This record gives sequence, C-alpha cells and structure tokens, in this order.
Amino acid sequence: MRTLALLLLTATTSMLFGGEPAARVRQLTHGPSHHYFGYIGQSRTIPWNASGRYLLALETDFQDRLPGAGDAARVCVVDTHDGNRVRVLDRSLGWNPQQGTMFYWNPAHPETQFFFNDRDPKTGKVFTVLFDLTRGPNGGRVREYRFEDTPVANGGVAQAGGYFLAINYARMARLRPVTGYRDARDWTEGVAAPADDGIFRVDVATGVQRLIVSFAQLKAALARLPSPPPRLDERHLFINHTLNNRDGTLVYFYCRADFDDRERRVNVPFTVRPDGTGLTAHDIFIGGHPEWAEGSRIVGSAEDQQVVYDTAKRAIVERWGGKEVFPNPGGDIALAPDGRWFVNSHREGQHNHYTFLDRRTGRTLRAPPIFMAHWATGDLRLDPAPCWNRTGDAIVVPGIAADGTRQMFVIEITAGRPR
Repeated sequence: MRTLALLLLTATTSMLFGGEPAARVRQLTHGPSHHYFGYIGQSRTIPWNASGRYLLALETDFQDRLPGAGDAARVCVVDTHDGNRVRVLDRSLGWNPQQGTMFYWNPAHPETQFFFNDRDPKTGKVFTVLFDLTRGPNGGRVREYRFEDTPVANGGVAQAGGYFLAINYARMARLRPVTGYRDARDWTEGVAAPADDGIFRVDVATGVQRLIVSFAQLKAALARLPSPPPRLDERHLFINHTLNNRDGTLVYFYCRADFDDRERRVNVPFTVRPDGTGLTAHDIFIGGHPEWAEGSRIVGSAEDQQVVYDTAKRAIVERWGGKEVFPNPGGDIALAPDGRWFVNSHREGQHNHYTFLDRRTGRTLRAPPIFMAHWATGDLRLDPAPCWNRTGDAIVVPGIAADGTRQMFVIEITAGRPR
C-alpha cells in the first residue's frame, strides 16, 4: 500500500476517466526542507504571480510541531522559468502549518508585490509586510503595517485590492491554536468579548487601520438570536475565515467559541460590508470552508450537499451534485478566478482527493490522489487546501513526498481545459 501511494504521488502521467486523460500531478518542490503555500484558495488566494513565472512558498526545517516565537520560516518564490528553483527572499516569524503566512499577491501590482505576515522578535507583536521583487537584487520590504496598541495581521486581501482585513493571531493561538501564532502578543487575554478587537480593515496605500466589527458587537448580535448561546458572558469569541467577495461589497466570516467542544460550540456565520455596516447573522449555516461565487452568492455545504447560498436572499439557491460527486461537501473548496471551474477535496485513508466541476457543462473530473501519510488530524494536519492558478487550469496543493517531507504539488487539468 505504501509503495502504491508513493507511485500515485509522484506520477507525472494522467489518470484516465472515461477513456481520456483528465488531470496530471507533478511535484513542484523537493526536500530536504519542507515547503508550504498555506491557505485554501478562497477569495482568489492565488500562489502564482500575474505572469505565472513565480509561486510563493514558505520553506521550513520541521513539520512535527507548531512554530514558536523564535521559529522563522524562509519566504521564497519558486521560479518556473529556472527548473522550479526555490529562491529565498526573506523570513517570517508569523506563520503556522495550516495557513502558512497568509500569502497574497497585491492585486494592484500582482507581478511583483505580495503580502505576508510577520512578528516582531522583541515585542511579539504581529504585523503584515508588503514585499516587492524589484526592490534590490533579491527584492525587499516596501512597507510594514504595524499597530502598537492593536497588533493584527492580514486575514484576507480584497479581491480588487486597496485594503486587507486583519485579525488578532495571538488571540487565535489561544482559542484555536491551528490558526494562530503561538506566543504572540495578545492585548485581549482574559477578555471574553473585547470592544477593541474583532475584524480590522487596513488601507494598503495609507496604512490606516479601522475596526469594522468588534467582539462586543458580535456578542450583542448573538444575544439577539432566537436561541442565543448559553452563558454568553463567559464565552471567549474568536473569528475564522474573513472572506471578501468578488466585487468587494461583502465579507463572510464565522464567529466562534469553544470550537473543540461540540456540545458547547458557538459557530455562527455573519456577513458585513467592508465599511462595517450591515452586520447580519445568518440562520442557515453554510459549513466547510466557504468560497464566494458571483455577487452575494457563496458556495459551501448544507444538507450534506454542495450548495450555493445567497446571502442577500438568505436562502439556498443552487445544489451541485450529491455525495456520489462530492463525498465531503464540507471539504476544502476553491473557485477558479474566472468562475468556470470549481474544485472540492475529500480524504480517503491516507490520501487527499480532488474533484473538479465545470460549471459551464456540468462535467466532473477526479484527479489522482495526493499522499498525506498520517497527517490527517490535529494542529499539524495536512489540509487539502487547493489553490487555483490565474488561467483556471491548474491548482497547487500540499502533500507528503516519497522522502517524507511536506511539499507542494501541481494538479493540471488536461481534459476539457478552459479556453
């Protein structure tokens, strides 16, 4: 079984579906170091720059523990014009295995500029870096977005650019370690629903930071629900998945507490406009890791199906296939930049599997599986995390290579490629 898994993992030939090639897997990075991109390709989180020459990657020397305050990862690009050579550009103290360092190419300068998170080694305060490949021989930092009283870092760049949403990764480390930066400076420790923390909006050009939703506001909104969570005063709230929609008019996110305790868990979806108005709690829960489609429509799971939920109508408006198509509708998902191809992921044994849906034709394709070994659960798990390229015919995903290191793999659609 182990041998078969490794053969599947390193194969460069296509798997056949219905007599024709559907998708091909190739390993992008190699050991002995580990390489991560990080987060799921929601909201156009694209690893490739505008021309497709470079992919962003983190390089580390371990994968068997969460990083601490002094564990730096190397910030790199993979040069596809030079045999996929990994070029080290900088380093970051703000990262974790699930999300990497929240890489985003800057939509205003997608060929040369990207964002990543970091933290100050002396104060432990997190911040976001804007980096430019043309600034010096190996590129350089254009700006650091530092906030002394409320140190937050990027949680999602607006798809059209101009601002990013920022959250308190130190609070995340305390309340959901897999998504946080351990030992970072948390000004809200001991406060269940602070009025000075929540979702911040940071203007890229000016660096001005503004709190658009506070935990105090979210607590009040939860209290107004028909069935509010019990003991709300003592619940330490946190936020996951700050997702900007495609036209920059809405943000979807989860307000959570006690997430590891299914009996006590708070897990309520909200939308808000990027200016902080229109905060709305949604009574229909769209699970998994949702992804914005067009306008006010978001893709996720409900009723054990892949569905499209219209946040304006507050109703499910489409259903995409059943369990025979998407065995886990709540798996990691991503929609191609042009909206044509959709990918869903699920686990079977020690492999991650990827199913592609062509929204124009309704056709589905299944890619060869990616080996993940025993990294299936816990804070060090290897999430499927598919991320599209800019032309909508390939995704980059994580996997475990034949030498046991964590690497980046590319799955290319070879049948019915978008034109």
